[in-house]
Amino acid sequence: MKTYFNILYIYILMGTTGYSQQDAQYTQYMYNTIMINPAYAGSRGTTSIFGMYRQQWVGLDGAPVTVMLSVNTPHKNEKIGLGLSFTNDRIGPSSENNFSMDFSYTIQPSQRYKISFGLKATANLFSLDINKLNILQQGDPQFQNLNMDFSPNVGAGIYVHSDNTYFGFSVPNFLETKHYKDNSVSVTKERLHYYFITGHTFDFSSELKFKPTLLVKAVEGAPIQVDLSGNFLISDKLTLGVGYRWDAAVSALAGFQVSDSWFIGYAYDAETSRLANYNSGSHEIFLRYEFFNNYNRVLTPRFF
Repeated sequence: MKTYFNILYIYILMGTTGYSQQDAQYTQYMYNTIMINPAYAGSRGTTSIFGMYRQQWVGLDGAPVTVMLSVNTPHKNEKIGLGLSFTNDRIGPSSENNFSMDFSYTIQPSQRYKISFGLKATANLFSLDINKLNILQQGDPQFQNLNMDFSPNVGAGIYVHSDNTYFGFSVPNFLETKHYKDNSVSVTKERLHYYFITGHTFDFSSELKFKPTLLVKAVEGAPIQVDLSGNFLISDKLTLGVGYRWDAAVSALAGFQVSDSWFIGYAYDAETSRLANYNSGSHEIFLRYEFFNNYNRVLTPRFF
């Protein structure tokens, strides 16, 4: 019974705060921007493999758990970028799997800046486990035939970047899909999400860099979400920072460049909303591996 009420609480909360949790949420999005902007594909100039695990609202039964994997690489003298990604997002009785392909094309209108245009194609598989619901009428036809529901989607983005500055705008999914629309009641509807990102790296010295970043996410029926963060890079190895999600959470971030190829990061979110009474925060950990060769090997890792 406790599980049922916790799951119900999550869905009530999501309903009152809009649809902001429809897309998987990341505190360290700046290290894997391809998930929200396909134009990022190949922009680091090397093949990048990324994996992340996020457990949100620890201690609250049915809270979101996200697992994602991605790979992206440049092609054709870095003018073309290609990417593949997989995300599994579980919230209460629902499970959502997304398989995405990304394509980007980059032009260089000036000596300093590059502009990348991206397209994203996604296959979405949504399922609802009715065994996790307390259904009053077990034979209710509205809760029958809720097997895995397939829906395709497309998105696009633009990403402008230099060696120390970036900003971008994207809509990862253009189609507003109703899941189980053949049922008498639509279980859920995917809304359009609009993302704006920007960041800049300040070189204080050869041993210290500082990067403030901003993410703004807008979706119909929900307040605008604003994420602010600031990270210090020390000796091109250790990253320490803090973040603030407007009216939602404060975050502590840390990362370590183990080698030229390996980078590991961790973030902890402490809720500032009323949800703080029901959970002990959120944990997020990621691992990134990049392939280098004699032509694209970098002397120091890029900070975004």
